[in-house]
Amino acid sequence: MTLPHLIGRTIGALGPELRLGALLTLANLALACAQFAEPVLYGRIIDTLISAQGAGRTASFNELVPWLLAWAGFALFTVGAGVLVSLHADRMAHRRRLGVMTLYFEHVAQLPLAYHGTTHSGRLMKVMLEGADTLWSIWLAFFRDIFAAVAAVAVMMPVALWMNWRLALLLIGLAVLFSALAAFVMRKTDGMQSVVEEYQSDLAERASDTLGNIALVQSFARVEAEVRGLRDVASNVLRVQIPVLSWWAVVSVATRASTTLTVLAIFLLGVWLHLKGETSIGEIVTFVNFAVMLIARLEQSVSFVNQLTLDAPRLRQFFEVLDTVPAVRDRPGAEPLTAPRGAVAFHNVSFSYDGKRAALADVTFTAEPGETVALVGATGAGKSTALALLHRAYDPQSGRVTVDGIDIRDVTLTSLRHSIGVVFQESLLFNRTIRENLLVGKPDATEAEIRAACEGAQAAEFIDRLTGGLDAIAGERGRALSGGERQRLSIARALLKDPPILILDEATSALDAATEVRVQRALDEVMKGRTTFVIAHRLATVRNADRILVFEGGRIIEAGTFDELVRLGGRFAALAKAQFMVPGEAIDTRAVVET
Repeated sequence: MTLPHLIGRTIGALGPELRLGALLTLANLALACAQFAEPVLYGRIIDTLISAQGAGRTASFNELVPWLLAWAGFALFTVGAGVLVSLHADRMAHRRRLGVMTLYFEHVAQLPLAYHGTTHSGRLMKVMLEGADTLWSIWLAFFRDIFAAVAAVAVMMPVALWMNWRLALLLIGLAVLFSALAAFVMRKTDGMQSVVEEYQSDLAERASDTLGNIALVQSFARVEAEVRGLRDVASNVLRVQIPVLSWWAVVSVATRASTTLTVLAIFLLGVWLHLKGETSIGEIVTFVNFAVMLIARLEQSVSFVNQLTLDAPRLRQFFEVLDTVPAVRDRPGAEPLTAPRGAVAFHNVSFSYDGKRAALADVTFTAEPGETVALVGATGAGKSTALALLHRAYDPQSGRVTVDGIDIRDVTLTSLRHSIGVVFQESLLFNRTIRENLLVGKPDATEAEIRAACEGAQAAEFIDRLTGGLDAIAGERGRALSGGERQRLSIARALLKDPPILILDEATSALDAATEVRVQRALDEVMKGRTTFVIAHRLATVRNADRILVFEGGRIIEAGTFDELVRLGGRFAALAKAQFMVPGEAIDTRAVVET
């Protein structure tokens, strides 16, 4: 995005506040007109006094009253209008800052898992916070100061030309020189600042990554190493930032140094013209004030352009995320999935994460309402990918997935995911109360329903032991709880949702043997009457599944009940023997692992 494009996007991001923005723009224009009136009136008063003195008399108060009243009127208007503009600009900027932050958050939350799998959460947080703050600062500066400054310069030029074109040309030359210098530095530093922002993002990613894995860092005594790594990235930020700051320091110094030179030049030219009888002393005073005002306004404008150049990469990152189109989204005309029975079918489904190696290849199977279907196989065989396609974490490249005969891409994402409960292999919990974590599945659940879900997941006992019970904080990612406790809460959350389709992705993997038995019994009851998909490496958990699908290399190589597959004597039978699920001679477990 070019800088003008970014400015357009920044103004467009005002959204519902655009009308107020337009009113503030008009108010700033009026302020600009009022501000340049002061030096003109000052010059008129000087000329009146000198004219009276030249006539050998003292100017009367009545001669000065019109100019003084006009001056006082413009001054009062400038103060009053300035206060109102600043007040409304501040309020508008703060409202829209929170508005765009919410918009960004909502958009990112809807982006598919494929996007989040390749984009660090620390980077997304940095982009959100810095982008919203940058927009806020630009809106605030633009509507409170900068537009009035630019408008004042624009209004000043024709008035100056009308008053004295020779002195006006000197002012215009100064403005052109400043504009050219600012444009040169802006072009010089734009690309450099983009590099700075990349290093800033690396800094945020590294810090977030370290803090998110603090247990690993401390247990491996890597605190010093991580701090050293962060310090190296910070040094890189400083290394590429210094040249940018140096260029803009040159502009700042040149701006300040030119104030004295410009006033001196205006004064010298004015005296020369006065001696020739081509200007009055009042006009010289007016143009000296014009010069001071011009320098001040140009300093404001250059400072704003400087900051805009520094902030441009942050704005680009912010708008690039907002412009990201989710690969998984509702089709036009998608209908809600109403009262699903839970009949699921995969029809020749193929999918690849990278477009090179197939994660699923021509997979076809069905699950009737109320059936329990187990998916087994080595890590990376395609089990989790298949079920990720079911709740549309991704969409297949070919084939289709249906629920009750309807292609899931033809129903709304919200209704589809309301119909599916998932217990992930990794327990995912918010840093909120246990109650809030459970209500994720069913926000309107009653206390009795929450209690029943907790008891069904064998979670009620440990919840009662916690200080605060259901109102105890689970901690960041559930770290205040043990692995087994987190997993039982995840199961309780899915039970509370009471969906017609249930996905259990290694749902009991973090439980001890005794608790696993209790939870498995609870799950057996919960799975009755609903279509359930179970991913498991421990085959004991799928012993009673209605059908078992054996995956390898993204394909289903075997399918049947537990006993049927054991009798088949194939890959599943080898896995069962390795886990002592069936009697048989000792086998080479390394061969099983390789499968």
